[in-house]
Amino acid sequence: MEKVRFTFGDGSGGDEFFVLEETKINGAAYILVTDSQEDDAECLILKQIGEGHQEDSVYEIVEDETELQAVSKVFEELLEDVNIEM
Repeated sequence: MEKVRFTFGDGSGGDEFFVLEETKINGAAYILVTDSQEDDAECLILKQIGEGHQEDSVYEIVEDETELQAVSKVFEELLEDVNIEM
């Protein structure tokens, strides 16, 4: 599992996450990340904002309930042994 460092847009620091899966839906790129490799870890779905190079990509947390449910279902299908609870 790849570990990626994210920096906060306001320059206040950053955090590291493990990338579980990536997908594109209707031209939008999404990644499913977690802060731990444990079985019951918390996860986030992030959406790429704008176009950029892989190492300079900008992501925001998906908060829209409809979008979150739709993308969660796609990730659950891609990762057969993962159940995403909201």
